[in-house]
Amino acid sequence: MFKKIRSNRDPRDTVLTELRREFGPHFGNAKTKLRSVANNHPRFLFWMMVVNISLSAILCFTVFRHKELPVKTAPIRLSAPVANGFDKIIQAGAALRITIALKKQVDSLTKKKTLSSADSATLLKDLDSLNHIKP
Repeated sequence: MFKKIRSNRDPRDTVLTELRREFGPHFGNAKTKLRSVANNHPRFLFWMMVVNISLSAILCFTVFRHKELPVKTAPIRLSAPVANGFDKIIQAGAALRITIALKKQVDSLTKKKTLSSADSATLLKDLDSLNHIKP
């Protein structure tokens, strides 16, 4: 089960040498054909290179030019996040103080056996204020 695997591969062979061995004749044939075309038509190849460079420059400055994107401005924040957090804590404390005061007043009014019209108006106003206070 745990036999050592032995390979007959030559340790000096690499991927590049194997690729060269496999595709070498094809690259050699292509090299000789391209060299013969370049020797037979040098003027044509020169003008084709000039046309390609000119076409590339024209396309670079017209079609493939990157357009300027409008600069996005960051929204202006009026207060720092730490100050904003403290402001919320202070507002919550003030709302809690008002709620405790209103609750005491409502409790004292509900303990009375009979309420006058002023007490009823005060009780309704206090209950309405308690409903409007945001937690």
